[in-house]
Amino acid sequence: MSHARTIWEEGDEPGRQLVALGLAVALTVAVIDLALTDRVSLLFDLGFAVLCVALALLVAPRDFFVVGVLPPLLMLTVFVVLALARPEAIPGTHHNAVQAIVNGLSHHSVALFVGYALCLGCLAVRRKVAARR
Repeated sequence: MSHARTIWEEGDEPGRQLVALGLAVALTVAVIDLALTDRVSLLFDLGFAVLCVALALLVAPRDFFVVGVLPPLLMLTVFVVLALARPEAIPGTHHNAVQAIVNGLSHHSVALFVGYALCLGCLAVRRKVAARR
């Protein structure tokens, strides 16, 4: 008799596709946040944390490493793009791209930590559940 798959066993998307999806969603959340508030705010932070969990739940077990290292790279990429396109959207920046990247990462470090921790936690649970099966 087969058992019903749990949320921890459902992920089967390739890592490469999730990198593209993660980048697209992170940039979309940033653009929506900029449209609503004219700066990167708590909305981006919340969206980023949810995105990290979603990526960890969607990835195929063979690509856990790819998603496991993705959150810091996603956030860095978002702030590099923002620093080049709209540095004034990052608080504490005076039209300097390097300063904008550093300020963006430092102001949103809690979101990065939470998103990364949730991502790694989900991957650890998925690995443990897979080992039991």
